[in-house]
Amino acid sequence: MENETKKTAPSYAAAGVDLDHDEDFIEDVKEIVRGTHRPEVLSSIGGFAGLFKTPERYKDPVLVAATDGVGTKLQLASQIGRFDTVGIDCVAMVVNDLVVQGAEPLVFLDYVAMGVLDKKLASDALRGVAEGCRRSACALLGGETATMPGVYPSGEIELVGFAVGVVERDSIVDGSTIAEGDSLIGVASSGFHSNGYSLVRKVLDDSIEAGKAELFGEEPELKTSLASALLAPTRIYVQPLLNLLRDFEIHGLCHITGGGFLGNVPRVLPNGVRARIDPDAWPRPGVYDWLQRMSDISEDEMQRVFNCGIGMLIVAPEDQSQDIIDRLSVLGERGYVIGTVERKEAEDPALLMDPGSRSQG
Repeated sequence: MENETKKTAPSYAAAGVDLDHDEDFIEDVKEIVRGTHRPEVLSSIGGFAGLFKTPERYKDPVLVAATDGVGTKLQLASQIGRFDTVGIDCVAMVVNDLVVQGAEPLVFLDYVAMGVLDKKLASDALRGVAEGCRRSACALLGGETATMPGVYPSGEIELVGFAVGVVERDSIVDGSTIAEGDSLIGVASSGFHSNGYSLVRKVLDDSIEAGKAELFGEEPELKTSLASALLAPTRIYVQPLLNLLRDFEIHGLCHITGGGFLGNVPRVLPNGVRARIDPDAWPRPGVYDWLQRMSDISEDEMQRVFNCGIGMLIVAPEDQSQDIIDRLSVLGERGYVIGTVERKEAEDPALLMDPGSRSQG
């Protein structure tokens, strides 16, 4: 009777969480994150919390924190069966929010959750996180890998990140010095980045069902497969922007993320001014032409949901705009003067998108 009880007694493994299998993954994680450490890291992976010393070169440091996730782009990664880029997305969405305050990202922590730990899938995602940290020169200080049976289906993953950065108090970029006559300089995106994928996936699924699209076939207008174009990772603007902040008079920075231009540009503008943007002033990545060709999405909706080819907006004095664009080119980024800052009357909208050849009314 005793033996029979032992055989039928519930266990964590029987409930879907194999502790031996999951804890062994920590050694894989240690190897992945090792190349992201900075001299200020005081702890190693595996403790209850990470330790990090503020760089000594800061005289009056202000800590800046942000968190974000990859969103439903993860569903597309699962559909395609490729997770090596979404970790870069996870880092990018967070550190790009830090640098618009003028902050240097210092440390990053990830949260990975799956129904059952798939080491290959999780390793691919974390290698992407590590690559994103290297691109932004911040340390992957730690994180959490959660096994949650019944919450996430097999082959799917949740991926969220949190980061802390630092900026000198007198160097915080908050948009308060933005003035009439300033130039708006757009920095090119790599595509949709990590926003609007619920709409992208709806158009994609409808197009595949109608026989108008194929995920893995070569798309001539994209010069790659649709799968690769849709999974292109979010650009990380940290190092180029820190370089510009060192040498130029930057009045404001805006990460064009969820909500597109309409949801983000007004957030950085002080009272009394508005932004006027020419939507024909830059080329859009081919995936936008593909999306509109496959759907009847209006231009207004495109601008309200997507970055439309501009992932970061720089506000600077007009006489510095060309020098900034030239520096961006040296740093591997494409910049365009896409608009200007104007005086705003009380009844004026904070953002005006001038009608262009793309407008659909």
